[in-house]
Amino acid sequence: MRRSDYFRYAFGFAVIAAIAMTGERAFTQSPDPNSAPNPYRLDATWAKLPDGRKFGQVIKVVPDRDGKSIWAFDRCGATSCSNSNLNPILKFDPSGNVVASFGAGMFNFPHGLGVDPEGNVWVTDGRGKNGKGDVAVKFSPDGKVLATIGKEGMPGDQPGFLDQPSDIAVAPNGDIFIADGHGGNQSNDRVVKYSKDGKFIKAWGKHGKAQGEFDVPHGIAVDSSGRVYVADRSNNRIQIFDADGNFVAEWKQFGRPSAIAISKEGTIYVADSQSTEQNNKGFKQGIRIGNVSDGKVTAFIPAPSEEISTPEGVGVDAQGNVYGGYTDKRNFRRFVKN
Repeated sequence: MRRSDYFRYAFGFAVIAAIAMTGERAFTQSPDPNSAPNPYRLDATWAKLPDGRKFGQVIKVVPDRDGKSIWAFDRCGATSCSNSNLNPILKFDPSGNVVASFGAGMFNFPHGLGVDPEGNVWVTDGRGKNGKGDVAVKFSPDGKVLATIGKEGMPGDQPGFLDQPSDIAVAPNGDIFIADGHGGNQSNDRVVKYSKDGKFIKAWGKHGKAQGEFDVPHGIAVDSSGRVYVADRSNNRIQIFDADGNFVAEWKQFGRPSAIAISKEGTIYVADSQSTEQNNKGFKQGIRIGNVSDGKVTAFIPAPSEEISTPEGVGVDAQGNVYGGYTDKRNFRRFVKN
């Protein structure tokens, strides 16, 4: 083995070992989960909508393949799209202007959003009724439907079916991971894996609190090495798995996670929109930022004010600007570095 190869191998092993160790809190983290510095400021007027339209619940936001534009999944200016003719899928250019929109009349309850390596847009509809919903849909960047996973309006837990899918992420190799379910006894609580061409591969998880079990798998992300991060919201943790669904670690230092975004460099951004003294004592709501290599929280963006509130969806562009999708206050905002 060449010396350079040896060091690359050793570094890679060290990173994997560090992630595995964090499942047992092998890192040193401040006892105050809200003490990390905030290197960001709010850019409240960045996102601009066409005249006459207002934001509804912006549930998910993700960067485009270009690293500059941002996709948002909006609940049609309201809390659902069931009776709306508005396009819920919106693309914003780097200046915050809408340059593409589509998906009108197709969804009940917009929820999950992802972009694959080819630039196609994946979304999930988290509510099945009126012959719609409980599906994941693949669009071309200009809004052409390319594929559908699940059966419209037909929830289920068998291969080929989904039940209240909350989020979707696409790995670098094209594999599709769906956080399928919204918790409780009314939906699934699992992760479903499909191949790039939409073939069912496997599913793992069930309702519960043990490793590999879920209670509201609300968000999902995949890092550059293919590891899968699940926002196991009602269990107040992130669970990490390898691409085959084997448990790697659980992280509780990021709060009560609603959404996860991971940059190509391995920076992780976690939106905590639900922590309170009753359901996750000691944690304030906001966006916690760290790195997948060690799991340490290194930055924290708190809610700027009660009026602005805290985002439920989070995304980041190639320049490190952070984007928040708000469901409580119905808005879409950007945070830029100081």
